[in-house]
This record gives sequence, C-alpha cells and structure tokens, in this order.
Amino acid sequence: MKRFPNTYVIISAIILLCALATFIVPAGQYVTATDGTVTYERLSPSPQSWQVFSALYNGFVKQAGIIVFILIVGGAFWILNSTGAVTFGIEKFITAAGKYDKLVLSGLIVLFSIGGAVFGMSEETIPFVGIVVPLVTAMGYDAITGLLVVYVASNIGFSSAFLNPFTVGIAQEMADLPMFSGMGYRIFCWVLLTAACIVFTLVYASRIRQPRPLKQPAPAEQPRPVILSEAKDVAPARQKAILWVLLLTVVALIIGVTEFKWYMAEISALFLAMGIICGIIAGYGPNKIAEQFLSGAKDILSAAMVVGLASGIIIILQDGHVLDTILHGMESGLGEAGKTASLAMMYGIQTVINLVIPSATAKAAITIPVMSPFCDMIGLSRQSMVLAFQFGDGFTNMLTPTSGVLIAALGMAKVPYSQWVKWIWKTVVALIVAGFVLLLPTVLLSIAGF
Repeated sequence: MKRFPNTYVIISAIILLCALATFIVPAGQYVTATDGTVTYERLSPSPQSWQVFSALYNGFVKQAGIIVFILIVGGAFWILNSTGAVTFGIEKFITAAGKYDKLVLSGLIVLFSIGGAVFGMSEETIPFVGIVVPLVTAMGYDAITGLLVVYVASNIGFSSAFLNPFTVGIAQEMADLPMFSGMGYRIFCWVLLTAACIVFTLVYASRIRQPRPLKQPAPAEQPRPVILSEAKDVAPARQKAILWVLLLTVVALIIGVTEFKWYMAEISALFLAMGIICGIIAGYGPNKIAEQFLSGAKDILSAAMVVGLASGIIIILQDGHVLDTILHGMESGLGEAGKTASLAMMYGIQTVINLVIPSATAKAAITIPVMSPFCDMIGLSRQSMVLAFQFGDGFTNMLTPTSGVLIAALGMAKVPYSQWVKWIWKTVVALIVAGFVLLLPTVLLSIAGF
C-alpha cells in the first residue's frame, strides 16, 4: 500500500505547480484609483524559477510572527506538562466529572465557537489545543476529538460569525454596509452550525471512546497525547499551584483578547511567563527551565517549518503576478449568471481563494471592492455577498496547508497533516454544502438586513 505523501512533499509540489503557472498564466494586478475604483491591468511576465528554492526563506520572513509564536507556546507548554500538573488536574477532573463528560465536551464547543464568532478566535486556539487534547485523551477519546472541541468549533464560529471584526467588520466596511448589520440571520446560522458541530463531535466521540487507565500508553494507531511527563518528583501541592497559574493564564488570555485586543506578541509573552512561573513553582532551576523550554521548541519545530514553507506558495504567486490574473478570470465568469448562480459562484471563488490565501483581510481587500458593484448591477444584496465571503473564508481553513494556525494546532495535538486531511475532508465538503444551503434564503426570502 502506497504511503500518503509527506506534508513537506505536498507543499513543495504545490509551490512547483504555482511556479509553473507563472510561465503560463498572463501577469496582471488589481489597481485601486484615487476614487476607490478597482481595475485590472496586465503586466510584463515575471516567471518564477530558481525562486522556488528561496520560498522557504521568504516564507519564514513573511510568517516570522506566527513561527516565533508557535515556538514560544510549544516551549512554554513543555515546561508546564513536564511538571505533571496537567496529568494531576486531569485525574481530579475525571473523578469529578464522572458520567457528565459529554456535557463538558458540548460546553467547550459552545465556548470556543463563541470565541470565533465574537472576536475572531484563531491563533488563540493553539495554546488551548495543548490544554484540551490531554484532557480528552485521558477521558478515553483521541486527539482528533480534542481538535474538534477546540479548533473545529472555533472555525465554525469564525465562519458563521456575527461580531467578528476580522471578517464581518472588515467585509461590511469595504462593502459600505452598516457595521454588524444583518446580525439576526448570522446568529441563526451560528446556532445551527454549532449545534451540528456538537452532534457530530458527540457521535464521533462515542464511537471511538476506549476507556483506559490514565497512565496506560495509548494504542499505537492513536495520536500521541500532549502529556509529556508524569514528573513524580513534583509534589501535589506544587501541582495544584501550577494549575491555578494555568487557570489565571486562561482568564488573562480571554480578558486580554476581548478587552485589550491582544495579539500574538502579547499572547506569546503571557504563555512564556506562565511557563517560567510554572517551572519556578515546580522547583526547577534556571538551567532546567531553559532545557525544558528548548525541548518543547524542538518538538514543535517541524510545525513551524511547515508554516514557513506553506507561506512560500503565496509568495510565488504574488511575485509572479498571476494571483490577481487568476482572480480576475474567475470573477469575469460571473457576468452572465443570475442572482442565485452568481452568489454560488462568488461563494465558490471565496472558497477556492481561501485554499491559498487564509488571510481574511487580504481576501476582503481583493474581492469585496470588485464584487460589491457587481452585486448592484444584478440586484443581489451586498449582505448576501458578505455572508458568502464569511463561509468561503472559514470552512476550508480546516483543510488548507497554507493555514499556519491549522499546522500549529496539528503540531500541538501530534496529529500528522496527512492523517487529518484524510479524516476531515468529507466534513469540510459537508460544511461547504451547508453554507450554500444557508445562503439560498438570503436570495429567495425577505430577511431583515439582507
């Protein structure tokens, strides 16, 4: 039986295909005039050849922030897990939760989905993966269950957001719509999709659950838990204190993100401080704290490497000036379609673009100014177009190798990208279809705000 290609092989192949496209696809770019009008113009060809070898370096430069974030969070959590406090807390939690574990999973899904819907929780999910995965694996589930509870739930919220400033806010502003208008139908979509996520997760969790003692090694075919050490030399009293530090860190993270608009710099600083404090409470000396941190950074380095390499895809397309040409070609095909077909094609364009450009801001800047006047020409609500942008921007984030957040989350959960893709692709397709079904009422029915 042939092995599924390595993640690095997949991304490298995509980079080579993109480089080949720069020799075939005409070069061009969108230009914004002083009055805000966006037009497309042809450019001289800029074929990319040897640049494929510099894609890794340029990708690292482009994504330096998230790469450093991954390494710091990975190192901090290694220190935390080496104290055994997480294992200690899980044992206590399981004893207290008893048969109510399904309620716990459902509550966490709602919490993370709200995070995605309200403040665009994305990179912030990475450290939570390190908390929740060992929790659910100790309860008898697998690492994929943990990813469903944290990463997938937050993506569901992100896709159907009603207050997310990074998708709804930016897109509505660019489409000249009142900020956060049409919220009622978006909340309906969020409730429906979050409920579906809960049902799907609970059905999957019930099917794969294999109760086992906490210290018994996981079966070989299951992803390795993120519990790194039992650390029997750390006293229970110290472990309790470390858990309080972890709880306060989570509270500080939520407050910082929602109230003070923290981003990767502040969040990485918070978790670095958490790791050092946990090491001190555990009785570690400076050398041991440094050694544990480096071990964690080394363990997650492969995920950071993938982030840098995947970013090279965008760099090749941009430097070859073919990305806007591809965009222009897809958008030109909308001219002869009716409202429903045009909305479906817009949704398809956003979905395809998201496979190579995970940034919501970048996609909004490129597509919304062009699609907005087209909506006016055919009598389609701009609000429907924004909702299509949201769905297209969110669902495929769970699949695209260019998403640094996905790669980092998989690295924290110890789930190989190839395994994840083989498992999740049908679910992503189902969500894309569900998104289209939810778009239809905005064209066929009279909905407030649309």
